[in-house]
Parts: sequence; C-alpha cells; structure tokens
Amino acid sequence: MADIVNLRQARKQKARDEKMRAAEQNRALHGRSKAEKERDRLTADKSEKFVAGHRRETPGGPDRQ
Repeated sequence: MADIVNLRQARKQKARDEKMRAAEQNRALHGRSKAEKERDRLTADKSEKFVAGHRRETPGGPDRQ
C-alpha cells in the first residue's frame, strides 16, 4: 500500500532542496579568496604565454588574409 504524502509539504521540501543545491553550486563558483583567484589568474596567464611562445606561426601572420 502507498504512503500518504502531503503535497504542500512535499512541494516545500522540493523548493528547499533546490535552494540548497543552488547555494552549494554558488559556494563552489564564488567561494574563493582573493589570493586563490589571483593565483588562478596568474597560472592561466603563464600557461597562455607558454603556448603562445611555442606556436609555429603567429595569428594574423602573412599566410592569413
């Protein structure tokens, strides 16, 4: 036999769960310190310079029209 479910309570619980999921996602995206953000930016810049320095041809070079 099925359990009786109060739809109002189920709807509220679903909304609470959705809010908790969104909060967790926001903590993961935005919950970093200034030093962590700066470190990640510097790492990305360094890797971009490394890749750019090892390219065989420059973007917009003589063979591009």
